[in-house]
Amino acid sequence: MRHTVPMLPRLARYLGHRRWFARMGRFLVPADRAVAKLTKGRVVALGLLPTLILTTTGRKSGQPRTQPLLYVPDGENFVVIGSNWGQQGHPAWSVNLLATPDAVVTLDGRELPVRGVLADGAERERLWQLLLTVWPAYQTYQERASNRVIRIFSLVPR
Repeated sequence: MRHTVPMLPRLARYLGHRRWFARMGRFLVPADRAVAKLTKGRVVALGLLPTLILTTTGRKSGQPRTQPLLYVPDGENFVVIGSNWGQQGHPAWSVNLLATPDAVVTLDGRELPVRGVLADGAERERLWQLLLTVWPAYQTYQERASNRVIRIFSLVPR
């Protein structure tokens, strides 16, 4: 039996390559964060794509910082990417995770302590291919962010 992607996620994957979609997405993230908080992490990204909430420690403030992120499961680990919608700079959460690798993932209303491990070399390439299966627009984001290598992290349960 062939697995088909439902219409809305398929449409989102198609639109993900468009610049206006990335601009719109940057504005929708705060709303997504609020919905996730209200539902205790049970509803994120309208449930259309595999999404978790990552809570890092702010490298300057020391305060908890939350960010909804698409993810791909890799065994027990969660793979996330700092695409920042293809912008030239790295997202703050990835800078925070480099400074303090211990973080918390909220998924389906459950919290799980994790340690962020920056992928490189052959492991990065393997995880990149995995991420593209969920969100092909990451390739477009890498082209837009040509001055930097987009960071990929494996979030390993502690």
